[in-house]
Amino acid sequence: MPTDLLQIGGDLTVNRLGFGAMRLTGPGIWGEPTDRAEAIRVVRRAVELGVNFIDTADAYGPFTADLIIREALHPYPEGLVIATKVGMSRPGPQDWRPLGRPEYLRQQVELNLRHLGLETIDLLQLHRVDPAVPLADQVGELAALQKEGKIRHIGLSEVGIEELDQARAVAEIVSVQNMYNLGDRKYEDVLGYAEEHGLAFIPWFPIGSGALAAPDSSLAAVLDGHAATPAQLALAWLLHRSPAMLPIPGTSSVAHLEENMGAAQIRLTDEEFASVSAAV
Repeated sequence: MPTDLLQIGGDLTVNRLGFGAMRLTGPGIWGEPTDRAEAIRVVRRAVELGVNFIDTADAYGPFTADLIIREALHPYPEGLVIATKVGMSRPGPQDWRPLGRPEYLRQQVELNLRHLGLETIDLLQLHRVDPAVPLADQVGELAALQKEGKIRHIGLSEVGIEELDQARAVAEIVSVQNMYNLGDRKYEDVLGYAEEHGLAFIPWFPIGSGALAAPDSSLAAVLDGHAATPAQLALAWLLHRSPAMLPIPGTSSVAHLEENMGAAQIRLTDEEFASVSAAV
């Protein structure tokens, strides 16, 4: 597991390789997984391997991932940070629709608390900005819930610098979760912003939705000298890229989980990092 640590919001210290819970659900990120017992084993094994940051969302299932996490780990071990997200409605499989009305965000926070068995959510992230609702109203409702003690810290997901600035004028923002990996680096500017302002940067799809993990991926050519898989190399690259980085690879398989967590033991030199960067 990683020896490198990251502090979120000044009071949450986590290992810099977390676990994303989206794949604990059924096809289309909808309903129950094919093998619920394996999903529970995955969550428990992640913690055994030293993971102390789990990222979930009310939209995963909906709530399926939350309930699996609770069944697997509650009462939660000391120091475990569970981050979740609200602001996305799920009419059906693979159907994702931003919904940021304040009353909906409040309802979903309350349901997250109930389903996860928490009194306070350590990190609550706005899953997507709803363009039909002023951003100040969306973040403002989360700030109100924070004042009520139901949220400790607030983060944003899939946003640009302008939206970060707007949100930070309403509440303290401690993290940003954007799509970022070796093959998709369009948010380099947001990563730089996170570093400058002390925000955690949580890249989703850190292995490129699995493409970077394929045996014939472009990473295979740069594996010489490393007893590593392409997936491990993609994750090691992220960990090397920035001290603000907190990758959250997800899986429904214990074997894949153990492979992913092995990335924490890989230390790239600057030359190797440059070679990997150029390979994709």
